[in-house]
Amino acid sequence: MTDPYKTIGVKKEATDQEIKSAFKKLAKKYHPDLHPDDKQAEAKFKSISTAYDILKDKEKRKRFDAGEIDATGAETPQQNYYRDFAGPNQAGSHAGQDGFASNEELEAFLARAFGGAYQSNTSDLRSRGQDVSYSLRLTFIDAAMGAERTIQLPDGKKLKVNIPEGAEDQQTLRLKGQGMPGYGGGPAGDAYIKLNVDPSAKFVRKDDNIYAELPVKLKEAVLGASIEVPTISGPVAVKVPKGSNTGTRLRLKGRGIRNRKTGERGHHFVTLKIVLPKGVEPELAAFLESWEPQQSDNPREELMS
Repeated sequence: MTDPYKTIGVKKEATDQEIKSAFKKLAKKYHPDLHPDDKQAEAKFKSISTAYDILKDKEKRKRFDAGEIDATGAETPQQNYYRDFAGPNQAGSHAGQDGFASNEELEAFLARAFGGAYQSNTSDLRSRGQDVSYSLRLTFIDAAMGAERTIQLPDGKKLKVNIPEGAEDQQTLRLKGQGMPGYGGGPAGDAYIKLNVDPSAKFVRKDDNIYAELPVKLKEAVLGASIEVPTISGPVAVKVPKGSNTGTRLRLKGRGIRNRKTGERGHHFVTLKIVLPKGVEPELAAFLESWEPQQSDNPREELMS
C-alpha cells in the first residue's frame, strides 16, 4: 500500500491540522455518497481513509514512522521465526513449528539443555496461545446499525465478526479464543479487532444522537409540507411546520443510535436549510417585487448594532 503521507498529499513533517485539512479536501472529492456508482472513487476514498487513520492517531503515526506498523496499520514483523515457515505436515505439532522432527526430539533437546533434569510431562509445556490484532473498516451505517463482517486471516482462515449496534470509531472488539493456538493443549489466545469507521456525507454522530442538514423548498418552508427525511434506519416522513426558516431544528425521537447500556435510542435532529430553485422563476420574482411584508424586521439588525 502507498505511503499514507503520499496518499493524503502531505509532507512527513506536516502538522495535525495540515493532515486534517488535506483529508477533508480529498474526502469531499471522493466520498462514495457523491459518486454512487464510481468504483475508482470508492477505492480512492478507502485508501485516503486508511491513510488518515494512521496519521490522525499520534501513537499510530509514531509507530509507522518507526517502522513498527505498515500503511494498513498492521504490525510489521520484527523478525522471521523459523516456525513461520513450517510446512503443512508440521502445522499440528509445536515441535515441528520450532524446527524439530517430532515432540520426542524437542523433549530430548530440552533434557540436554537442562542437564537431564527435564521431565517429559505435557503439563510442563502447557501455555496460552498468543493474542492477535486486526483492523476492520466499516461504513457509518454498519457501525450505527450493527452488521456481520468476515476477516480473511493470513493463514487463509475466515473469521466472522459481529459488529454491535452503536459501534464507535477506534473501538476494539475482543473475540475470545480466536487468536493463536495454545501450546501443549493450552487455551488459544484472543483476537482483538480495531474498528475504523468511515465518516458519512449525510450524518454526524454526537454520543447517541444523529445530526443532519435537510434542504427544503421555499414553498415547503412557507406553507408547510410532509417530506421524507433520510435516517440511519431508513426514510421517515416528517412534517415541516408553516413559516419554517433556515436554522429551524426538528427532532425525530428515537431515530438515533441505540445505547449499549440502556438499550434506548438517541434522537435524530435535522436542521432546515431553505433552497431556492436553480432556474429563473419570473412569477416568483414579479410577486416579490410587488410584495410588502407585514413584518418589517431587519434580519441584520443585531449585526449592525
